[in-house]
Amino acid sequence: MASRAIWKGQIRLSLVSIPVEIHSARKSGSRISFRQIHGPSGKPVRYQKTVPGVGPVDSDDILKGYETGDGEYILLEPDEIDAIKLETKKTLELVQFVGATEIAPIWFDRPYYIVPQDDLAEDAYRVVRDALRQAKKTGLGQLTMRGKEYLCAIRPCGDGLLMETLHYEEDIRDADPLFSSIEDEATDDDLLEVATQLIEKKTAPFDASAFEDHYAAALSELIEAKSKSKKTPRSKASDDESSGRSDGNVVDLMDALKKSLNDGKSAKGKGASSSRKSTGSKSSAKSSSSKSSGSAKSGESSKSGSGRRKKAS
Repeated sequence: MASRAIWKGQIRLSLVSIPVEIHSARKSGSRISFRQIHGPSGKPVRYQKTVPGVGPVDSDDILKGYETGDGEYILLEPDEIDAIKLETKKTLELVQFVGATEIAPIWFDRPYYIVPQDDLAEDAYRVVRDALRQAKKTGLGQLTMRGKEYLCAIRPCGDGLLMETLHYEEDIRDADPLFSSIEDEATDDDLLEVATQLIEKKTAPFDASAFEDHYAAALSELIEAKSKSKKTPRSKASDDESSGRSDGNVVDLMDALKKSLNDGKSAKGKGASSSRKSTGSKSSAKSSSSKSSGSAKSGESSKSGSGRRKKAS
């Protein structure tokens, strides 16, 4: 499947603007995932967005609310949030450069690939890439995507550019309260020498392919073994579940709408029934025929008696 850009805009270096696309460097769906199943029925568990006293709600009716701390929320319309004007929505300007190894690993969040949008942008793209490589620098800037402004680090990666989002200072917890209890004593020289020798012995160039996700491999083996066993409990989704299958956290609006529709019909039916009873009672009083009145009462008595018998049973 071809990669789809998650952001389109331009990288700006002084007066030079380069049209680029940003793609996620992480593969989705490459790991084993499970879906929650209701054991007794064997059916997938679904989640609905509900409101106390209201029931399931439509996603279009949901607003963003900021809690003020006293139980109240400041409500914001989607249009009001979208109207916030930020240059970083379309432009990633490189405003500072730091040493390639100056940023500590704790600041890095997620990796992305930056590619030129077209052939005309490639020349300027290569100039920035090669300049960063020659200077051994990392460029810093900010961009807005998916409703959030990110601090970004850009550096050469093979034939292209790698962008990594960084945490802001307020996102990182202070380590001092955790490390301060560790006693600051001199390390034993003999132990230090042995540990250093072990590190030197196991030092090698980094190769990600040398590492395997053993837990995922074990899960795959377990699933394969259970799939071959006839004793393995299984469940099968119904036609409507398999055709409309989606992520477990997505609201099942069709079920919610059907339930609301049925509840509405039920309420109307009860209202119409009580209205007919009331009208029938009035017409009976006006009519001189006691036979129809008697049969109506007999029917009501039969129903109530049947109801009492059901409760008793």
